[in-house]
Amino acid sequence: MAVTYKKLFHLLIDKGISSTKLIDKAGFSPNILTRLRRDQYVSLESIEKICLALNCKIDDILDFVPDDKSC
Repeated sequence: MAVTYKKLFHLLIDKGISSTKLIDKAGFSPNILTRLRRDQYVSLESIEKICLALNCKIDDILDFVPDDKSC
């Protein structure tokens, strides 16, 4: 299974929060934001910081999708 963070970016638009503001509010590096945009691995600690900053749950910011490699 792969992870997609499309829900996170939709949530940011809905709440009117810029990516830069999220970085400041959640306290993570711009590198994490790049990884999120590319749907790459992000630590649970970073996910927790985002959820706390946005006052949301994990399933509000990510989805699991079938991996192309799995049958």
